[in-house]
Amino acid sequence: MARAKKDGRYVNYYIEREVYEKLKKYCEEVGQTKTVAIERILTRYLDNYFDVPEEKGIL
Repeated sequence: MARAKKDGRYVNYYIEREVYEKLKKYCEEVGQTKTVAIERILTRYLDNYFDVPEEKGIL
């Protein structure tokens, strides 16, 4: 049975090699794909950012 397609958008970024290597190592250690890891990391960061009152500013 085919997997249901998620409602998403393609994103293509050129990032520093050091950041990529850290992401790759993280994914290997936790057993996630880079896509899943980036989605979770960005979701956590952005949820936290938007929960912070404006007077505190960015983290």
